[in-house]
Amino acid sequence: MRSRGRIFLLDDDELIVSMLARALKNEGYEVKAETDPRDVVDKIRSFGPDAVLLDIKLPGRNGIDILKELIDKGIAKQIIMLTSDDTAETAVKAMKSGAVDYLTKPFDLDEVKIVVNNVIEKSELRLEVDYLRRISAGLTEREIVGKSATIEGLKQQATKLGKAGVPTILITGESGTGKEMFARYTHAVMHGRDTHGYAPFVGVNCTTLPETLIESELFGHEKGSFTDAKTEKKGLFELAHRGSILLDEIAEMNPSLQSKLLRVLEERQIRRIGGKRDITVDVTVFATTNKILGEAVEAGDFRVDLFYRLNAFSIHVPPLRDRRDDIPVLARHFLRDYAGRYGRTTPSEFSPKAEKLLCSYDWPGNVRELRNVIERIVVLETADTVLPQHLPKEILRPDAAAARTTGGGFTLPDGGLSLEELEKDLIAQALAKAGGNKTLAAKLLNVTYDTLRYQVKKFGLE
Repeated sequence: MRSRGRIFLLDDDELIVSMLARALKNEGYEVKAETDPRDVVDKIRSFGPDAVLLDIKLPGRNGIDILKELIDKGIAKQIIMLTSDDTAETAVKAMKSGAVDYLTKPFDLDEVKIVVNNVIEKSELRLEVDYLRRISAGLTEREIVGKSATIEGLKQQATKLGKAGVPTILITGESGTGKEMFARYTHAVMHGRDTHGYAPFVGVNCTTLPETLIESELFGHEKGSFTDAKTEKKGLFELAHRGSILLDEIAEMNPSLQSKLLRVLEERQIRRIGGKRDITVDVTVFATTNKILGEAVEAGDFRVDLFYRLNAFSIHVPPLRDRRDDIPVLARHFLRDYAGRYGRTTPSEFSPKAEKLLCSYDWPGNVRELRNVIERIVVLETADTVLPQHLPKEILRPDAAAARTTGGGFTLPDGGLSLEELEKDLIAQALAKAGGNKTLAAKLLNVTYDTLRYQVKKFGLE
């Protein structure tokens, strides 16, 4: 069962703490209870609660002072004060200091449950409002576009996984096929929206961060845990609490971090670098890769136990060349989308020949490549209709992309080809297969890294 929220409880009376903690846990909340006010601000910051229940009279410290510190430092905003004094003066002082509500002793447990539930619901409502504002600003995720039986089947599969609340999902496919879109789609279904969700969705690309930083990025760190740890930092797993985290290109994660990730997937707990306690996270984990993980396991580059944990539920997104019915649908969608973004009214359609060329091209860069092609057309062309001459050379010369190895060499098409275009196409394909990793792409082409870097710059393939 998913947690209804995190509650931090501070009262010096152990009986009250025990009674309230038990009642709130029975309601489905995750509760951290303390009776000692020492270092409580750091403890609250570390726990990251959705609401705080805070006694006004504490040994050695006033609860109002703690309330003001929590609000001033932005550590907690949903604070409910606990008091044995039910005078109006006490209530007014607490509310003026920033409390959202207060409860008087002796407690009516039904009242406690109602007050806490209202505070949590208001907090979630604010998150939803913020999300809807982002929608109005045009910052929402793109929908999954396509009409092929393949896409419809994948959407049905993602819907089933989302409704079931599956905690870990592996999404495979070539670079640019739309793996993140399926992660976001499943996340949205999981959190009660047909196409959008306001629960947090955070992501990290495992190839873009150095090994020395990715652990801190994922799990966070305590102040002073290493040289540059000037302040405490929450990791992405904590920020994704009650939502989802996307681990993009999981196959690139180093083996030592793989073992820590396996523990997180099994126990749903993380420990910050330099931390001494485990932090529970209620989070759905999406992992994507453009590699065949089974082969990485056989090569010793990926832990077999982590592979089986990830592969329990998986979605494979096929390349665009294997679902050509989606190409014209996607092309028209991107044409409308970019026309709106750039304030253009033309071009507004594709000629039959241009559309046929789009559908016959293999799209080594998949949906990402198609999107980039359409964006360039919208920006650079002013004709009412997209014509063949508006398309890139590699699409106009399919022979260059269609050349295949036979008997250890290339077969020259009868109509000939452009050697330069063939070279550009092969480099583009290598980059697509390598997920943009130039070192790997150079290995695929059996050239040095410097040679590939020069060619990428020469052909404008950055």
